Amino acid sequence: MVSKVVKVTNEQGLHMRPATVFSAAVTPFDSDVKVVFNGNPYDGKSVMMLMAACIKCGAEIEIQCDGPDEEAALAKAVELVESGLGD
Repeated sequence: MVSKVVKVTNEQGLHMRPATVFSAAVTPFDSDVKVVFNGNPYDGKSVMMLMAACIKCGAEIEIQCDGPDEEAALAKAVELVESGLGD
């Protein structure tokens, strides 16, 4: 398993559009992708789970990836969050 803590820079947090962008980008990976916020793990491949987490701008989240392509999955997930998730 690999993980990294990143800060959410999107002004609106993980609302519908950024959650969809994140989920769509990590779903093709074979690895499990979890977003840990306030000590709770959320499935990074589930738009609804990401939205339910109520992650706001400025929040620190930990992205955890576990599986055969975990390094690539983590790199993509971190790149997306740091770039503002398309907004």
